[in-house]
Amino acid sequence: MHILWIVLIGFVAGLIARTLMPGPNNPSGFILTTVLGIAGAFVATFLGQKFGWYRLDQGAGLIGASVGAVIVLFIWHRLVVSRTVTDPTTRDPLSPRRWL
Repeated sequence: MHILWIVLIGFVAGLIARTLMPGPNNPSGFILTTVLGIAGAFVATFLGQKFGWYRLDQGAGLIGASVGAVIVLFIWHRLVVSRTVTDPTTRDPLSPRRWL
């Protein structure tokens, strides 16, 4: 039951982050939105424990996971804009086709 709560909170936090930070290169789909929210929860938990907001046995809640997901999404946008990471939504018509 614990893993279902992680997935549910991650999905909701990912939806909140995608709503707050719209952009053409946002991750789309259930799985990527959930991964975004779960990564945001990890970021929020790490930062919260480093700054002393959470004890070592505590984790971030929905608000913390949403803030962490916004941070992850902001970093993703900056990496795509600086062309460090290629945007998966744009495809070069001359590149070889890959199975998705």
